[in-house]
Amino acid sequence: MTEVSPVFDYPPTRQVDRVDDYHGTPVSDPYRWLEDLESPQTQDWVEAQNQIAFEFLEKIPTRDSLKARLEELWNYEKYGIPSKQGDRLFYFKNSGLQNQSVLYCLKAPDPDPQILLDPNTLSEDGTIALSRISISDNGEYLAYGLSQSGSDWQEWKVRQIDTQEDLSDRLKWIKFSSVTWSKDNQGFYYNRYAEPKEGQEYQEQNYYEKLYYHRLGDPQPEDRLIYERPDQKEWGFSPQITEDGKYLLIGVWRSTELKNLVFYQDLTQDDSPIIELISEFEASYQFIGSQDSTLWFKTNLHAPKWRVIAIDLNHPQPENWREIIPESNDVIGQVSLLNHQFVVRSMEDAHSQVKIYSLEGEHLKTLELPGLGSVSGFNGKPEDTETFYSFTSYTTPTTIYHYDFLTGESTLYRKPEVSFNPDEYESKQVFYPSKDGTKIPLFITHKKGIKLDGSNPTLLYGYGGFSISLTPGFSVSNLVWMEQGGIYAVPNLRGGGEYGEDWHQAGMKENKQNVFDDFIAAAEWLIEQKYTCSQKLAIAGGSNGGLLVGACLTQRPDLFGAALPAVGVMDMLRFHKFTIGWAWCDEYGCADNPEDFENLYGYSPLHNLKPGTAYPATLVTTSDRDDRVVPSHSFKFAATLQAAHQGPSPVLIRIETKAGHGAGKPTSKQIQEIADKWAFLSQVLDIA
Repeated sequence: MTEVSPVFDYPPTRQVDRVDDYHGTPVSDPYRWLEDLESPQTQDWVEAQNQIAFEFLEKIPTRDSLKARLEELWNYEKYGIPSKQGDRLFYFKNSGLQNQSVLYCLKAPDPDPQILLDPNTLSEDGTIALSRISISDNGEYLAYGLSQSGSDWQEWKVRQIDTQEDLSDRLKWIKFSSVTWSKDNQGFYYNRYAEPKEGQEYQEQNYYEKLYYHRLGDPQPEDRLIYERPDQKEWGFSPQITEDGKYLLIGVWRSTELKNLVFYQDLTQDDSPIIELISEFEASYQFIGSQDSTLWFKTNLHAPKWRVIAIDLNHPQPENWREIIPESNDVIGQVSLLNHQFVVRSMEDAHSQVKIYSLEGEHLKTLELPGLGSVSGFNGKPEDTETFYSFTSYTTPTTIYHYDFLTGESTLYRKPEVSFNPDEYESKQVFYPSKDGTKIPLFITHKKGIKLDGSNPTLLYGYGGFSISLTPGFSVSNLVWMEQGGIYAVPNLRGGGEYGEDWHQAGMKENKQNVFDDFIAAAEWLIEQKYTCSQKLAIAGGSNGGLLVGACLTQRPDLFGAALPAVGVMDMLRFHKFTIGWAWCDEYGCADNPEDFENLYGYSPLHNLKPGTAYPATLVTTSDRDDRVVPSHSFKFAATLQAAHQGPSPVLIRIETKAGHGAGKPTSKQIQEIADKWAFLSQVLDIA
């Protein structure tokens, strides 16, 4: 292997005399100026950091071959799960290396699908993404949201499907919003924020969301305000309409916590009031469907692994609520109402199960799945007798099936052709003890026939937060890693949703250290079992997972050979001051609170880097237009890490331009970033 010089002359990063007082504790913040993303000084710093990072990456001999192999494997047809509206089927398809997937529609009995919207035509570099869509019930109109450069901000437009022409409608300053069509197909409900200050679009805090109704053809200023709460700046609203069109349901959220309110409006009466059905934040209530005055919800009220209940609007008092599907050992995920039955996707040890129940809660059937994997889909209307779903695992590319409720049979609908042999790989689930003895599931995937001699390059990937579950899924990037002899390991850390709300709460706020302990224990177990050794072990994670990597990097720098923290939450004292960061306080706590401050300060990656420490080789990645976890988190962490680090291993930051937190990133940018990460690991872990 050609040597790459380990001597680095890092770009100088100016330090300022900035000290904040947190409840009597002085905390220095010498790189506060990097929070001003638009300043010439910050942009010069970004350019200088990218220059040294790319100079290093471009000299790695395997970089070009890794990129070529990624492109080769990535180049296969990928289909999304079809959904039906009116007499049409709608689905996404990517021919292989298209930067953005294309939306198609198929109208029976015409066998030839039509391109409904190709976002690749909207920008030369693929940085305009089709972020969300909503199709009117009659299948005549498509409302669609566009995101530029990966931003959470969306601009919505409307397309007439028959003519494939856009109408005059343009809706702006929309974020974290779906669109719900009215049953007359003449308009839809949506949420929006006030227009931010010029130059602050990617940093300004997002408060005071409002719910509107937009009638087709009207300019946005004429949209009818449905609901707002000027006394509750953190409240956001999620509109849904019952299938019979009788009720508008308004889910009310105030953070990322799994608790919400439910209000409703009777649409059969003019100017009917909005009624508070559930008016306290005590649990989560996710609407499934309705029948006359009965509404069905999935809830974690008195059920950390979730259950299904029925509420009759004529008798809405909690003592009249009925339990339909009780809590069990499996964690209930998505619940669909199809063929006048409940289709329940649940998890057992972080892999999917699918069960069908009657409306009275009688278990009717359990679907047979191809193996331990993840299932998505089962979308449609209550009267539909057929639907589609997908299955994937670490060794199975996403495959789509058609399910017929009348025959009870699943048939293959779309199977991708990827140029690899799955029989050459194996994936298994094991359980290991964390620091406090808690058993943690761990998926391990690799080529068959590896030797347990402690020499295998291993990538340990984790998340551990926000009740998000890491279930098996196929990835070309991971396949390329394993082709090089690498092991891919994914532990289901506390903080996730794999075992319900109790598992989530065991890894949040004052319990956050459990997440880091679980991850560190996974690394130690892999080493003890001779899968790898510290010098060959890399850790990776993004967003909350970037925080995970940053915290473990600072707590156990001796344990890892390399680290890949991506778009991470690194400054745990100031995350709540930008965009939607305030909503994470229910997950992490907030430094404005004295008790929370002590906990946050104790593990905040930015504040726990120690000068004179030899840290593992680190490639921090972020994007200049990330308005979810603003890039100043990574900027300040990288600057502090470079100043503290003492040793030959490179500690670099790669800053993508015209990209955001990750959603909508063009294929070309994804491939290049992964090639750079794998090249970095091949160099620093000395992978032949």
